[in-house]
Amino acid sequence: MTLPNAAALAADMPTAVKIVEVGPRDGLQNEPQPVSLEDKAELIRLLAVSGLRVIEAGAFVSPKWVPQMAGSADLLALLPKRPGLRYPVLVPNMKGFEAAKAAGAEEIAIFGAASESFSQRNINCSIAESLERFAPVAEAARAEGIAVRGYLSCVLGCPYEGEVALAKVAEVAEHLWSLGCYEISLGDTIGVGTPARARAMLAAVSERVPPERLGVHFHDTYGQALANVLACLEAGVATVDSSVAGLGGCPYAKGASGNLATEDLVYMLQGLGIETGVDLEKLAAAGRFISDRLGRQPQSKVSLALAGRAA
Repeated sequence: MTLPNAAALAADMPTAVKIVEVGPRDGLQNEPQPVSLEDKAELIRLLAVSGLRVIEAGAFVSPKWVPQMAGSADLLALLPKRPGLRYPVLVPNMKGFEAAKAAGAEEIAIFGAASESFSQRNINCSIAESLERFAPVAEAARAEGIAVRGYLSCVLGCPYEGEVALAKVAEVAEHLWSLGCYEISLGDTIGVGTPARARAMLAAVSERVPPERLGVHFHDTYGQALANVLACLEAGVATVDSSVAGLGGCPYAKGASGNLATEDLVYMLQGLGIETGVDLEKLAAAGRFISDRLGRQPQSKVSLALAGRAA
């Protein structure tokens, strides 16, 4: 039997994919072990050296609730500034936005949910209330020329409600789009999605939001993240969130292995002939750096394979 080559497999896929690296924020925010400002800055520097161009750098949230994100303003001041290199930061409200603006942030992200229970437990308000809270943030950001990205969590399942209705996912995504978010990242927060479900969710949202303005963000709890990305690539998605070394876990899913590892994503994309602009060896080096600082091995299978090959 003759198998199709990579070019044929990728025929209906994008020729290039934008990777949004979320390790320094989403990946580190739940780490119990403090990571120094200098180590965070070095991690981001190494990620930029690897060729990544969108690196989520921090969050302007209360250090009482997210201690690991303390010092995000100081971190932004340390980061290399080059054309085409972006450091989005998460802001939950106007107070966070004002702090991010004062720190020189050029892009922010707002974080909503498709599940009422998750919204209440995560940000202590209903979905409708969260959208009301985000509206002045998005308006102020646009007035300042600051780009706004929208995150939508629990698009394929909720730890409290189980399966989430696709119509609700599409409805909330449309609201975020109407607020002025230039892109909506669709997040499988607890990693329960499968390829068919991911494609169905994407199709539902694409009826409300232009498909080219959608990205995907998969956790790998059940080992489905790469398969889900592939299914979405086949549907035309060209933006994927991932986390170097597989940093990050979901506190709402016991045993969750965290975000899709950027090294594993890049390896698959390279095999499909899809351009990322990322040097895999340099990316793996960044993952080993932060993993060493955290006292453990990377969660990326590709990183471990590369290390074994070099040994």
